[in-house]
Amino acid sequence: MEAIASAKYLRGSAQKARLVVDMIRGKDVNQALAILRFSTKRASNLVEKCMRSAIANANEAAEKANVAIDPDDLWVKTAYVDRGPTKNRRRVRPAPQGRAYREQRHFCHVTIMLSNDERPDPNAQGKGSKDIAAKPAKLAESKTRKRGGAAAAPRTKRAAKPAAPETVSEPTEKKSTKRATKKKND
Repeated sequence: MEAIASAKYLRGSAQKARLVVDMIRGKDVNQALAILRFSTKRASNLVEKCMRSAIANANEAAEKANVAIDPDDLWVKTAYVDRGPTKNRRRVRPAPQGRAYREQRHFCHVTIMLSNDERPDPNAQGKGSKDIAAKPAKLAESKTRKRGGAAAAPRTKRAAKPAAPETVSEPTEKKSTKRATKKKND
């Protein structure tokens, strides 16, 4: 059984609320409530309120379906934060070079879905089991390899060239014609 709760128009930016929601995603309800209770983030109180609402919704849905549900069996299946409207206030803040910035008040919408179904096992063999087995091998291989293009690629050692038969040749002098003409003129 699944239960959803959403809290809309919460004060604070969505980016800051996502930091809190990311901490509780996939956790048990009791563990998530403990994390929210002792978090120092301002958005944690609002997310906790939404979480308690989702627990109450799960109990209500179970009662209506005449099913017994234990709140301790619930876990956070999905949790996400959407950006809400931005209210342009009439106040302005001084900005560099004589300009002024309008103050903005950010809002966000939090949605939490709880479930008492079995959690998916990450090691389970199901559809695409070949892909699951191949990914760890690729991951281990990629961690050992260095990246960074041609500059970071390992260089091959040059093999010693076979010695050519020695021939005696007279050294030739090569001088540019410009230098030779300069010396003659001086």
